[in-house]
Amino acid sequence: MASNKNKLAFLSMPAPASYVAGLGRGASGFTTRSDIGPAREGPSAEVIAEAQARRGEEPDVDPDQFQDPDNEYGLFAGTTYEADDEEADKIYEQVDRKMDSRRRARREAREEEELAKHRAERPKLQQQFADLKRGLAVVTDSEWENIPEVGNLTRRKRRRDERSFVVPDSIVVGDRAKGEYENSLDRRQQDHGGFETPADSGTLTNFVEIGQARDKILSLKLDQVSGTASTSGSASSIDPKGYLTSLDSQVIKTEAEIGDIKRARMLFDSLIKSNPKHAPGWIAAAALEEHAGRMVAARKLIKQGCEQCPKSDDVWLEAARLHQSDDAKVILANAVQHVGQSVKIWLAAADLEHDTKGKKRVLRRALEHIPNSVRLWKETVNLETSPADARILLSRAVEVIPLSVELWLALARLETPENAKGVLNKARKAVPTSHEIWIAAGRLIEQEAYAADLSEDKRGEELERVDKTLAAAVRALRAHGVLLTREQWLKEAERCEAEGAPSTCEAIVSATVAMDVEEEDRYTTWLGDAEAAEARGRVGTARAVLAYSLRVFPDRSGLWRRAADLEKAHGTRESLDKLLARAVECCPQAEVLWLMWAKEKWLGGDVPAAREVLEHAFDKNSESEQIWLAAVKLEAENGELEVARKLLVRARTVADTERIWMKSAVFERQQGQTELALKTVSTALLKYPKFAKLYIIQGQIYQAAQDYSTARAAYAAGLKAVPKNVTLWVMASRLEEADGKSIRARALVEKARLVNPKSDVLWAEAIGIEERSGAAAQGKALLARALQECPTSGILWSMAIWAEARPQRKARSVDALKKCADDPLVICTVARLFWAERKIEKARQWFDRAVSANPDIGDAWGWWLKFERQHGAAGGDKEVITRCIGAEPHHGLTWGPIAKDDKNRGKSINEILELVTAALQ
Repeated sequence: MASNKNKLAFLSMPAPASYVAGLGRGASGFTTRSDIGPAREGPSAEVIAEAQARRGEEPDVDPDQFQDPDNEYGLFAGTTYEADDEEADKIYEQVDRKMDSRRRARREAREEEELAKHRAERPKLQQQFADLKRGLAVVTDSEWENIPEVGNLTRRKRRRDERSFVVPDSIVVGDRAKGEYENSLDRRQQDHGGFETPADSGTLTNFVEIGQARDKILSLKLDQVSGTASTSGSASSIDPKGYLTSLDSQVIKTEAEIGDIKRARMLFDSLIKSNPKHAPGWIAAAALEEHAGRMVAARKLIKQGCEQCPKSDDVWLEAARLHQSDDAKVILANAVQHVGQSVKIWLAAADLEHDTKGKKRVLRRALEHIPNSVRLWKETVNLETSPADARILLSRAVEVIPLSVELWLALARLETPENAKGVLNKARKAVPTSHEIWIAAGRLIEQEAYAADLSEDKRGEELERVDKTLAAAVRALRAHGVLLTREQWLKEAERCEAEGAPSTCEAIVSATVAMDVEEEDRYTTWLGDAEAAEARGRVGTARAVLAYSLRVFPDRSGLWRRAADLEKAHGTRESLDKLLARAVECCPQAEVLWLMWAKEKWLGGDVPAAREVLEHAFDKNSESEQIWLAAVKLEAENGELEVARKLLVRARTVADTERIWMKSAVFERQQGQTELALKTVSTALLKYPKFAKLYIIQGQIYQAAQDYSTARAAYAAGLKAVPKNVTLWVMASRLEEADGKSIRARALVEKARLVNPKSDVLWAEAIGIEERSGAAAQGKALLARALQECPTSGILWSMAIWAEARPQRKARSVDALKKCADDPLVICTVARLFWAERKIEKARQWFDRAVSANPDIGDAWGWWLKFERQHGAAGGDKEVITRCIGAEPHHGLTWGPIAKDDKNRGKSINEILELVTAALQ
């Protein structure tokens, strides 16, 4: 036992320091990484200190690093602490406290400043969310309960369980048959020989019975509520028939709206308590309760408001609105006791009456309290059905309120014309500063003149009284210091025109249009006034302004032409004829007025009258080229070819201009007299060798006869004489194309571009030559060069748009609009693009824009007509034709050649438009 104990004791003893297990048996032992540490060297002390400084941490200080290595307990550990040492320590401590008390205030202030700066730069989390925490104080329990659960905010798709299980066939079949309906009879025979239907087995749902049961339950509930209300001794407030409708009309307020109502109620409650005499606060508080559906509270609040603010008519009116009709009458009766001078209170009380008699009674009682209210008198008069009673009331009204212009005018309208004059005279004396009374007097005179059966002269004399009355009105008003501006008078004139008094409108314009206008600015100012009035649709005012301007400037042909255009657009043929007759008397040398007059006679079907007008025009303008050519056109269009030829011969003798010679040659060519036309051209070229159109006519005649060499010589002579004429170069180039010599045509256009740089027509012709010869790529390259030289050419941009592939055309059109936004060719091209995209309304708008930009381009009218016939409504094409006839276009890439073709001579604009529309592709 003792040996075992010694053995156990030995085993529990610690091993010697140099002991290695198994060394006696030859084992050398081994070492692991945990015994020697990591293979990589760790950071040095300097690196650790630098990292701590960057993080703002203080370095760890070893308390033993300042110990004396030879003294284990400190530097003075072996000395004795005596009484003098204690006294010295106390003295040092007192000195430290004294010095610390001196610096404490500055140190504490500096520390507080540093701390505040640190907290501003790095606030604590609780400070950052302090305002949100304060906001949590007003969160209700229901809002806490409605806070949603935290969802997946990581934006990662959660892994779904991809496992699947095989569903038994019994479940699939049972679920399929659960909602199935039988739609056929069961073939199983019964004992009585009939068929068993699924309805007998109960598999079908009877929706009719369900609906009847629902209606029965609802009616029982309504009966219960109705019976409960009737047994309580009061009438039922539930209408069984309108119950469902009323349920649909109820608006369920959300929790946010309820919260807003509560906050607003608190604010209004504070407002009316702090300032109970503030009437709008009571009104707003009552309106809030009404909005919340608490009518009893709203009426209670407004009642308190009436007690607190009895002098505010708005509070009484709000109280009347919130109550029923009978209660509102009582409220307004009380209101009259406090605010008897309020017109609104009396009018509201009258509105509560259901019969006219009651309204009259209330309003007359109101007039006893407020006899000087114009509105009360007007309302009272409006209730009278008899003119005699209304006249009596108005007579009393103007006695009580003699300064009311409205009442005087109303009384004058009810009186007979004779009595109305007396009324207006009294009104003018009572209110000498009112221009409305003077205007009413003028309208009265005009009304009498048109009502009486008078001759034209007598009526004219009566209407002159209107001019005199308005002229006297301006003088009288100026004498009393009333100075209305020109604009105000013109607005009054337009109002008279709108109300059917044109003579009064003209009288006002005649009396006032010259006010405050400098003498040198009269022409432009009056012309601007007329154009502005016409733009507003006041044609009578514009006509009156132009008539006065023509009396001042009778020799201005431009003014006469503007007046003629106005009459042509808005007047009658007779009024236009009279105006043009006066115009040629005042401006006999104005050729355009003679031509307009002759054309209107011709369009009216009176050809002899048109000839007579042109004869008078010859007497005044014997050498006028335009009049001679108009006479020739008149005779030629009406089939008098010999007369037209004689007129041309005489015109060449009298006027002898290059245009007359050119028209003579064209006339002979149209009649088929080719030799005579060439002779006329040759004679004309001797007189006018620089007139390019003569060379063009000569070349066209030879080209039509297939004599290309002579035509080429004619064009060459023309190009030598007039090298700057672009049309001549184009005609020469097309001659070469017609002869099959595209190379010479291309060379001619190239030479033409050198002579006439920056000509878009020549560039377009060169591109056309390449396209017609099959060199589309070369044409596209030329188009790019052309756009560089002529960046604002509409014809080139139009060609560039169509040269692109369909997807790129829209982008190309945007570039074109940036360069030349107002060019009609580009606008028409954009309209065609919208047309191709089936954007009908946009296409119509852009076609309208194109013809408005330049109505003289006939191709735009043709495209628009083609569009309307394909996509427009019924009558849309007729409107386009009418507008085209009024515009009278003369130019266009397709319109020009068709209109000038000899085969189309004498055709109307409508017929030319049809040909152009058919030719456009």
